[in-house]
Formats: sequence, C-alpha cells, structure tokens
Amino acid sequence: MAVLRVKFTKSQRDKLAQILWLLNWVSVVTGIILFSLGLFLKVEINKKGELMAEREIHAVPNMLIAVGLIACVINFIGGKICYDCVDTNKFLRWKLMILPYIICTFFFTLCILVGALMCYTMHGQLEEALALGLSDAMRFYKDTDTPGRCFLKRTVDLLQIQFQCCGNKGPRDWFQVQWISNRYLDMSSREVRLRSNVEGKYLMDGVPFSCCNVNSPRPCIQYQLTNNSAHFNYNYKTEELNLWKRGCHQALVEHYTHILHSIGLTVLLIWLFELSVLTGVRYLQTAVENVLRQGDPESESDGWLLENSFVETVRSNFNIIKNLGKCNQIDTAVNGDPNIDRPCTAHYGPDNVPPKEMPVAS
Repeated sequence: MAVLRVKFTKSQRDKLAQILWLLNWVSVVTGIILFSLGLFLKVEINKKGELMAEREIHAVPNMLIAVGLIACVINFIGGKICYDCVDTNKFLRWKLMILPYIICTFFFTLCILVGALMCYTMHGQLEEALALGLSDAMRFYKDTDTPGRCFLKRTVDLLQIQFQCCGNKGPRDWFQVQWISNRYLDMSSREVRLRSNVEGKYLMDGVPFSCCNVNSPRPCIQYQLTNNSAHFNYNYKTEELNLWKRGCHQALVEHYTHILHSIGLTVLLIWLFELSVLTGVRYLQTAVENVLRQGDPESESDGWLLENSFVETVRSNFNIIKNLGKCNQIDTAVNGDPNIDRPCTAHYGPDNVPPKEMPVAS
C-alpha cells in the first residue's frame, strides 16, 4: 500500500510543477546563504586563530561551504526537471534520471541536517581549543623579539580590550606566567631575583595594561595587586572595578557559541525548506509517471512518497542488493573448475561448417 497517496488532476500537476520550479530557484538562494554562513564562520575563526590550538574546529565551516555549493547545483537541476514536468514529452528525457536525482537529494538534505547539528555539538572542541590556545598565547606574551611570536602581545591586548576580559579564566592567570620580557628587567635586581622561580622566570602579582577596567573611578592598579599596603584606600578582596574579572576563555566561548547557535538555527530552517521541496518533487515524479502508464496526459493520477510501506521498501531494496551479490557467484562445486559442466563446442569459421575429412592415401 502506497504511503501518503494523493490524487492529482492535470491542472494540479501543472501548478505543482510551477511552484516547485520557483521553490528550486529559492533553494539556489538558500545554497548561497549556506555558503556565505560557512565563509563567515571560517573568517570569524581565523580572526582568533592565533588564540586557538589545532583542533577540528574548521570542519563545520568547511561542511557549510561544501553543502552550499552543492545546493546551488542540485537545485538548479531540480528547477529544470520541474519546469519540464509540465510537458509529459519533455519529462521522458528525465525519466531515468529523476529517481537517482531524488535519492541523491535526499542524502544531500541529510548532510544539511548534519551541518546544523554540528553547529550545536562543537562546543566541547571549541572550549578545549581556546583553553590551550590562550594558555600558550599568555606564555609567549613576553616574546616580542621572537620571530613568529612578536604579534601575540598585540593580539592578546586587543582581545582583552575588545572583549573586556583578563587572563584565561581570570586576572590571576597572569600571576603564573612571566609576561614581561627579560629585555625590560634588571636581572641583577634583588626584587627580580626574589620573585623569580626555579626556572628563572620572573613572576609577579600584576597584569598587563589591557586588563584595566575603563569604568574604574581611580587610576588602574596593575602591580602588587594582592598587597593592600602598597596602595592607598585599596582592598584587593573587595575591589571590583579596577580590572576586568571575566576570563577571556569564557568571553570567547560565549561569542562563538552565539554565532554557532544562530547559524545552526538558520541551517535547520533551510533543511526543513529543502525537505519540503524534495517531498514535492517526489509527489510530482510519481504523479507524472502514473500518467505515462495510463497513456492519457489529461487524466487524473496518484502520487505518493513510497509505493509500498517503509518496511516493505527496505526489505525489497535489501533483497535486490542480496540478489546482485548472488549473480556474481560461480558454481565451483566439482573440482573447483567452473567450466566442468559446459559442453565442448567448436567453431568452424563464419559459416560454422565443419571441414570435409581428407582421404587417407593407401
């Protein structure tokens, strides 16, 4: 029994073909939107690429870019097919191709759904990449004279100013790394020697200038942050406006999560739209094919999603695949020779006439 059978008249088939032709062109636009979203996400990730560890975070934008390009091609072909379905004679040109086209489009719509779900599931990879990348950037913050790292100080400072954050998880992260270059430290100084750890790195309870909160009513305190006696009318436990309290890891995760969720919702809506167009194309295909079987282009015809139930369709397709495998098997039961049961035949030229026997001389 057919699944979701619908009866179509000639005018309804023509109207459905025209609507699907228009919707396929709209789908070309949605393909461009998918491509643009993937490109936008890739650019946003590359903007902070220096602050991220190497992880598979580019899989989502690459997926969206590829799906967007394929969508433009598939829906362009779909528009041509729907346009020709108005004329049954023109439809005959697509008769052998339309079912493989529908199957390919179905798997393509699944790829769109996967892309939407990936936008919601890459949160863990993003957090890990940012945590490791920010830690490395803070360690190399002081290396302004080292090729390949000299840009990190500027990158981190701009990040902390733009996102109003400080450190990886908070300002105290800067207490664990030497963020002032040895070039600007007097290594013979007693204070520097006292504050240096066993590795010779100068650690201090201070932060870079970019951690300063612009809303603070007093001049920013960057150094000796845990020493109340070093500053007038200051208590580091209750001071809230001096530095940005939020870590840059949290700020970046929130930033990218908002972008990913917005893109994921858009891609999900595009998937629903593509699925509805595919459903319409399937109804149009089955309705026009049934008209061809009846032989009367003006008659009514039935359209459906599946000719049989879902279970029967899966079973029949499985049997087809199994039978294809059996056809390739060779019977080698007797001595393993596949030609053992074949009769011996001889070929005697194009006329297939055996030659006359030559007389034997006595």
